[in-house]
Amino acid sequence: MDIDPRFGLPTDEGVFDEIAKHGQKITVSTVARRYGKITTLVSGFDSTFDIKGTAKQLKEKLACGGTVKDGVIELQGNHKKQVKPILIKLGFPEESISD
Repeated sequence: MDIDPRFGLPTDEGVFDEIAKHGQKITVSTVARRYGKITTLVSGFDSTFDIKGTAKQLKEKLACGGTVKDGVIELQGNHKKQVKPILIKLGFPEESISD
């Protein structure tokens, strides 16, 4: 196992991702858009975190469209109840996710 000389931590690929996931304060909400369409918003990510990768995984698991705008994941449809369990499975701590 290699040790990173800058941080003194193992250089395994997933170590820094796991550390980054525990530092997030995520909020899941819904908003009505044009013509009464509901959009689910997932916000509260750091600017250093891979938001696009998380958005891609959420869109695949929920079978919906979406995008990332200004650090907020926008998912088409009302997926407020389904997002939290998926984020927990992706490695985010449950106490850092609020509805």
